[in-house]
Amino acid sequence: MGCTAIAGLLITGTFVGISAAPAPAADSSVLHKSAQNVTHPGAAHPGHGDVLNWVVDYTDKGSAAPASATITDPINGAPSAQTYVPGSLKVPPGWSPSWSTDGTTFQGSDTGAATTAVRAGNPSARQGGTNLSADLLPPLQSVATATGGDGYTPILYRAGGKVEAWNLFHHSTAPAAVVVCTDLNTGQACAGGPWPKPINAAPGPLGSGATSDLATASMERIIRDPDHANLVYYPAFASATVGVACLDLQARANCGYWPLIDRGGSPSSVNNIGGLVEHDGDLYGIASTGQVLCLVIASHQPCAGQPYAAIVPPNGDRPATPRSDYLGWMVTANGKVFASSSPLDSSAGQRPPAIGCFDPGTKAACDGWTTPHVVGSAGSYSYNAYVGYDTGAHADRVCATVTSPAMKSTCFDFGGTAVTAPTEFDGLSSGAQAFSPETITTSDGHLRSYFGIWGGSVAGATVCHDWTAGAACAGFPLPATHPTVNGGATRDYGYAYDTTSGCLFGLGDAGVLFSVDPDTARTPCLHSGASVTMKPSAYYCDGGTGHVQGYQNARLENIDVADVDLAASTATVTDNGTTIANPSFGADGSLDLSGISASAHPSINVTTHLVLRNGSDFTGTNHPALVVAFHGDAPQVCFQTKVTDTCTVTGVSNTATGSDSTGDLRSNTVDLWITPGSACMPHVSVNKEICSSTTASKCGPCGCGPWVKQTPGGLLGLLGTAYWRITVTDTGPLDAAKVTLDDPKESSCEAAAGEFTLAAGETKRFYCSTFLLVLPLKNTVTASYVPAGAPADFPRTTTDPSSAIACGVLCILKD
Repeated sequence: MGCTAIAGLLITGTFVGISAAPAPAADSSVLHKSAQNVTHPGAAHPGHGDVLNWVVDYTDKGSAAPASATITDPINGAPSAQTYVPGSLKVPPGWSPSWSTDGTTFQGSDTGAATTAVRAGNPSARQGGTNLSADLLPPLQSVATATGGDGYTPILYRAGGKVEAWNLFHHSTAPAAVVVCTDLNTGQACAGGPWPKPINAAPGPLGSGATSDLATASMERIIRDPDHANLVYYPAFASATVGVACLDLQARANCGYWPLIDRGGSPSSVNNIGGLVEHDGDLYGIASTGQVLCLVIASHQPCAGQPYAAIVPPNGDRPATPRSDYLGWMVTANGKVFASSSPLDSSAGQRPPAIGCFDPGTKAACDGWTTPHVVGSAGSYSYNAYVGYDTGAHADRVCATVTSPAMKSTCFDFGGTAVTAPTEFDGLSSGAQAFSPETITTSDGHLRSYFGIWGGSVAGATVCHDWTAGAACAGFPLPATHPTVNGGATRDYGYAYDTTSGCLFGLGDAGVLFSVDPDTARTPCLHSGASVTMKPSAYYCDGGTGHVQGYQNARLENIDVADVDLAASTATVTDNGTTIANPSFGADGSLDLSGISASAHPSINVTTHLVLRNGSDFTGTNHPALVVAFHGDAPQVCFQTKVTDTCTVTGVSNTATGSDSTGDLRSNTVDLWITPGSACMPHVSVNKEICSSTTASKCGPCGCGPWVKQTPGGLLGLLGTAYWRITVTDTGPLDAAKVTLDDPKESSCEAAAGEFTLAAGETKRFYCSTFLLVLPLKNTVTASYVPAGAPADFPRTTTDPSSAIACGVLCILKD
């Protein structure tokens, strides 16, 4: 080996620390960046393979009015230096996450390990950031929906602060598209159109166009999944079967179809299905043959032994009439399943409409209901069945309303004995047909049922029965028409009650969606409301404690409180469904929540029920809202990365950027030095030798020596000076920095080397000498160092020692 050292590959390191960004203006929002080691909590420095949690705190100093805010976090060095951990992005409530694989184009679904940047966005960020809002529902005058003129009872769905009204065309025929969604906050079709959309047996996103492979029943009763409010089940039929289908309102998707019985047969044919109702985790329907069908919700499997025997006369069951509809309805009460049937078109000939009862316990007709109970004369028909109540709101009867030649309700107690029926339908227009009611408890505490009717001379109206009073609803016209909606031509099928706003929403054969005040029948319903679930801990993702100080308040925003009857309006605060407070509105429309303990109630729901004097505050550009706030630290956005195992990665860093109403934002930069794994550390060794030549010129720098570990006996007795050579080598793969020698017996050797850097693959040699007074002399040296780029607090590594011996006469004696 020659005298010149061989240089190796230089690997640049990054020091640990936080480099400050320029100080923001006093009135600017602030982004502050930090990082945590998830794999080794508390470790001074992360290592290769460790998972890091990057946290950005956002202090919103913008205006109190809602404004758009965006936080963007490029993942520096991704994916070579660090890789995004799929599913790790966390954003505060009210914010939407997005991901990018190129740092420019972002999408709303997680792009996994290929992610190079993440983003959080909030179109209505408010000052402080520790708040959440939901738009107050505007009064709905009327909306002509894309129902093709035959939309059925609306399905209300609240999610993300928005309220939607969904519906299915009834008695549809495949491949017609049938699903419609209306945004009640805007009175327009929901995003994601065009509507209507098809329904399909296979799970997956709603498609487009006339591509349905399922058809709907005539009487479309929708059942919500008991555990998932976004899932609704509806009766449907395919080309060869009838059964139950599913819609996922949140995902805008079909979520399955489960056949329960084959179509066809003779002399009574399965052509269609009526229903549905839910009892004890099972869904019940009824075939056109009168047979009872059953599906287990949890498993989506047919119930054991179904289909069960018929409990009502068949209708719409004549062979070779596959589009023939089942006319009737289903309800549950007293642990039993009841169904009505109107055999106008039956294989057994025209028969009177009737009610039957099924006992889920015995899987057969109920006691007292061995034969169906007639509710009208042959030739009349019923589209409904409903539960009746005593004045104490206890269910005590089941009823049905017939039409033609005259409207009339008939009721039976649960044992099958005829009992008193509501008389509101008596004497109403011949030819009008009544549909099944929405039964609710109104603001006065009364239990009421609201029936949609139309037909004959009735272009659309509501009939209301007050069970608590045992009479027609006071202050509610009989029947209540809707002259301001589509000229009165509403042709009502039914209503859905929104408990938050206190309004009924109706839809009918005319395809017009409208609202009704359940107390006065006024259209539009001048009530409003919103519901906000506040969970303060969801605003933080660094795993820390003490972020939340307490609840603050709820307030009405973008509305003139003079347009709200605050005295008649109410608010409810619940925790997991249990009411914990009923705060009163202040004169400014605010609610004080400071008395509610955030530790005792880590999550609360605040619901307002507003009585409006008018709807003038709700415009296309002004959106009144309910805002709930708490006292706490700045909210956080977090994501995780995993440091790669590549030895050339010696540091990772992160800087967040953003923008809000105060302007462009930039956080401090966090630089983390990566502790090398054992396979990535410098591999430094030291070798101490002594010159065995008697010629001094051969023992200096670049001298040819020879260089040995021990001199021959007697050599240094003549020379008097020992010449040392120290060789230091780094076999890689990382540079060694701050290398020093420790040679206790010869300080000149330490001085000759000083402090130096040794590149990976590099060798350096140092020369020094000792004037010998006493022999023999054993000289030992070590080298200590840190990896290149290591921070000041990183511990030094010391090599194994290396020795050489200068011999005198005694060496001969010891040999």
